[in-house]
Amino acid sequence: MKTIRVTGTARLHLRPDVTVVTMTLQGAEPEYSAAINRASREAETLRCVLERLAFQREDLKTLSFRVSAEYEGYEEAGVWKQRFAGYRFEHLLKASFDSDHERLGAVLTALANSAVSPMLQLSYTLKDPERAKKTLLTAAVADAREKAQILADAAGASLKALQSVDYTFGEPSFDPLPLHRLDATMADKASIEMNMEPDDITICDSVTCVWEMECV
Repeated sequence: MKTIRVTGTARLHLRPDVTVVTMTLQGAEPEYSAAINRASREAETLRCVLERLAFQREDLKTLSFRVSAEYEGYEEAGVWKQRFAGYRFEHLLKASFDSDHERLGAVLTALANSAVSPMLQLSYTLKDPERAKKTLLTAAVADAREKAQILADAAGASLKALQSVDYTFGEPSFDPLPLHRLDATMADKASIEMNMEPDDITICDSVTCVWEMECV
């Protein structure tokens, strides 16, 4: 039995439909417990700010949290030394919502006017990545069949039953697409208007198919 083995590929350019606001809280305190408590209070402040904009408490999610000892340099008798200066915390959080310029402006305005001053980063991603994956694989198999048909026709043969499909189960990346960083302490305290169009998210994948081929 003669066979033909072809790898099909597909690439999709998808319009992001979810906005992700990443908030970084940073600060330093002389005591470890004080650093933990301050980080907790500031996160709660952000949670309350977002709740007033119809977010649920669980919509504010922690991505990472760390507290580390901080040291400062000083000179003594001509010798450069270091001494303990306290504990620094860094709390990275995010909130996601359906992309909407007006809602984004309201979120940024509220954060800029809050009692804490997080560093902000905007990014965009997809609400339904599984649907995109299925569309991508369907297109990759169709591409493989089209290529196989072209090669079979060129060889004067006909394409018969599909014998096997080889897929490595690769995961297309749907990581949020970074767009902008904003220091809330430098933002205008008046209403913020955002009218940015994010670039498309591009994903690709491939699948290898083997068909039986019969000479005519």
